Amino acid sequence: MSRPRLSTDGEAMAVVRAADLDDTGHAQPWLVASLWGRAAVGILGGAPKCCKSWLALDLAVSVASATPCLGTFDVDDPGPVMLYMAEDSSAVVKSRLAGLCHHRGLRLTELPIDVITEPTVRIDKDRDQRRLARTVSRARPRLLVLDPFVRLHRVDENDAGQVSAILGYLRSLQRDLDLAVLVVHHARKNGGAGGQAGQNLRGSGDLHAWGDSNLYLRRQHGNLTLTVEHRAAQAPDPLALRLVSDDRPGEAHLALAVPGSPRADITTDLERTIVSTLGAAAEPLGRSALRDKLRVRNERLGDALLHLANCGAIVRVGDRWAVPVPPSTQ
Repeated sequence: MSRPRLSTDGEAMAVVRAADLDDTGHAQPWLVASLWGRAAVGILGGAPKCCKSWLALDLAVSVASATPCLGTFDVDDPGPVMLYMAEDSSAVVKSRLAGLCHHRGLRLTELPIDVITEPTVRIDKDRDQRRLARTVSRARPRLLVLDPFVRLHRVDENDAGQVSAILGYLRSLQRDLDLAVLVVHHARKNGGAGGQAGQNLRGSGDLHAWGDSNLYLRRQHGNLTLTVEHRAAQAPDPLALRLVSDDRPGEAHLALAVPGSPRADITTDLERTIVSTLGAAAEPLGRSALRDKLRVRNERLGDALLHLANCGAIVRVGDRWAVPVPPSTQ
């Protein structure tokens, strides 16, 4: 049997020697330090009522005002922000933004935050893709927030081909206009108990794979946990958050939880085993050592360590963990 001939006619692909590749700017440039890369696309995911929209708006106010997100994470590339909040009324969006501004001593009227007020935006349709591209092109925001993904289309979220077409459009928007795109998306029902956080997102796995920076919110034992992922940078350890009510009625903001307050109970066998293992150890143990001793998945261990630290049952010693030494009674 003769082998088929391969045609060499036509235009060839661009190729460069590996040693000649451009290596400038190889360090991760940040939009918000440690949380979101500059001009990164990604998902802010979590179950309903996990404060996803609160965190999206906190990021928006931070980028627009150059003030730290969650009071901690500096904004490295501040600028205008554009929002589309499909599930909240204009009055609710304005009230939440005004509350966040009041907490930081800012005035909403002075911030470059634009809100798309169209009743429906369908980025699975060519017409709305063109309209959104023109709208963003005119405003030139640093950050575009789309909340939530389910209200932006009518495709089958489990169909990888249909989902990837929408994500491809958003990626082209990011590249053409040099902006960050944050898409709020829901986790699967009963999907938050284990496994990598991004694998619990509803729909196609392309949603998880697409993100340059991803944020996941999870509520366990009454505690709110933020997990961060980056494609090209090391992520911080999971963060404990709480929604804090301000002094004015109806106003609130997210903040990093203070370890030990409010105190919570040790509620699982794994948590009890961790405390007893650390208590019996001659020195603090790192996460890898604990994982080897307990034979538990890394993410499940991380959630348990975070919960125990929040309730004051364990303390961090450098990159290791220990049971706190009781104060002397003498």
